[in-house]
Amino acid sequence: MFRKLVIGAVSAVVCLSAAAAHVTLERPEAAVGSSYKGVLKIPHGCSGSPTTAIRVRLPAGIIAVKPMPKPGWQLDVVTGKYPKPYSLRGATVSEGVTEIAWSGGRLLDAHYDEFVFTSTIAEELGGGQTIYFPVVQECEKGVHRWIEIPKGEPSHGHGDGSSQPAAALRLLPKR
Repeated sequence: MFRKLVIGAVSAVVCLSAAAAHVTLERPEAAVGSSYKGVLKIPHGCSGSPTTAIRVRLPAGIIAVKPMPKPGWQLDVVTGKYPKPYSLRGATVSEGVTEIAWSGGRLLDAHYDEFVFTSTIAEELGGGQTIYFPVVQECEKGVHRWIEIPKGEPSHGHGDGSSQPAAALRLLPKR
């Protein structure tokens, strides 16, 4: 009996570890029209190899983006036109940051870190949907492409069981 309990507990830990083994957002829900602090959680490297770069593509409707620099990492942003204009504090914005990259650092596989940006969630998006932040994690040896977007509704903010799901953000109605 005791052996079955131990085996069951170990299996549960392994399943939970596998579920948390990809890039996720610290806050998986936010209201449209609100400010949003995106915290990308990086729980591991690539099969034991240290992480050397993180690149995130921002979904449509994530505007007024400001990434947080990290000591020891180079910060690069890509700017461009948005798919459509959005309202931001009474003004119309049609371009801004569309991708953020942190590179040149060295995050060991045994360590955890976070990569942060602030933004506004455009009111035009509307609540009740989920948007996705594709992330590419480059390592000294290997790469993880956390870019898979589920066909159905995601569960628990991290995809539908895909092997490399994109980080998900569930949009709540405007408050």
